[in-house]
Amino acid sequence: MKRRDILKKLSLLPLAGGVAGLYPFQSKASPVPIPPASRDLFKELGIRTFINAAGTYTFMTGSLMHDIVTDTIKTASKEFCLLDEAQDKVGAKIAAMTHAEAAVVTAGAFSGLTLGLAGILTGTDVNKVKALPHLEGTGMKSEVICQKAHDIDYNHAFMNTGCKIVTVETVEELEKAINEKTALMHFLNINADKGKILHEEWVALGKKHGIPTSNDIAADVPPVSNLWKFNDMGFDFVVISGGKAMKGPQSAGLLMGKKYIIEGARVHMPPRGFNIGRGMKVNKEEVLGMYVALEHYINYDHDKEWKVWEDNIAVIEKAAKSVNGVNTRIFVPPLGNITPTLELTWSKETVKAKDIQDKLRAGSPSIEVMNHDDKTIHITVWVMKQGEEKIVAKRLKEELTSLMA
Repeated sequence: MKRRDILKKLSLLPLAGGVAGLYPFQSKASPVPIPPASRDLFKELGIRTFINAAGTYTFMTGSLMHDIVTDTIKTASKEFCLLDEAQDKVGAKIAAMTHAEAAVVTAGAFSGLTLGLAGILTGTDVNKVKALPHLEGTGMKSEVICQKAHDIDYNHAFMNTGCKIVTVETVEELEKAINEKTALMHFLNINADKGKILHEEWVALGKKHGIPTSNDIAADVPPVSNLWKFNDMGFDFVVISGGKAMKGPQSAGLLMGKKYIIEGARVHMPPRGFNIGRGMKVNKEEVLGMYVALEHYINYDHDKEWKVWEDNIAVIEKAAKSVNGVNTRIFVPPLGNITPTLELTWSKETVKAKDIQDKLRAGSPSIEVMNHDDKTIHITVWVMKQGEEKIVAKRLKEELTSLMA
């Protein structure tokens, strides 16, 4: 039966029972059960939840969104709008807040890398956009240069465009590597201290040779000033994750940069479907949620927040160092995840970091911490809920006491 015939038949039937007459499986005799208004799906489905004493890792689902973000997402879900208009208006606001010429909400920092490079390669030329990732014979450039210490797995984002990665170590190697195929010079902020060329020199070399420069700062706020520092420094585009310190949607991020790059990147994004970025979809809820998350983060009292973190990490350190054989150190990473971090080491050779992780994970409530080798545990408090630091301190002391006995 054609759709118009179904509609015609429906119009001739009484409202009550009209649909059931056409679809007897939906009759009153077999009603579809209505789920309760409020459900604990984690409990219902048997999904383990935990206190996050590790940090904003994707495999741990990032951070928890602020209430202002979830409220925005819920409100946005009740209305229609044009996706491009939402991105236009939000992008203009984000650009102003981050000192960029233009900006767009992306499906995370990784997609921002792909889209930013794609925008450089194609501009707004639809034929070129449709060609990616097949660059051969198009006349488009095909190489991205980065320092060897900056060549991490996430750089696969660039290879999604069809480009290849060329690694260098010194200024001399960089200048020799630059050629007519060079599309981008990429910098990884969290590994800045591992390369021989620092931010300002990298940007200056890009400008000298007419090559755009990018910076991946995915997890590198706080400090809040990093949101505009690298745009002010002259990088042509910068990407950041939304679901970390800003506590926006974990599936969102920001691409900030030169207007021509963002305009090109937008042609690779939904709602258009003739491009490599169609699967990198963010809808109005994430666009607006990311906007309010950024706005809230910029205007937050960061000094007050830092003091809370210091107080909370001190509670956990006090409990841990009261156990014989356990050594503690509080430090602040110099680049990414710049928050007070507690490092635990211990004297008992038979105790491994995984033993501590497993004990904390298996308890109630479950707690996640990070190990960086067999003899070191790192604990952070910056994504914990209020009061959870006391639970972690108690449980940690119990487990360490048992293991060190």
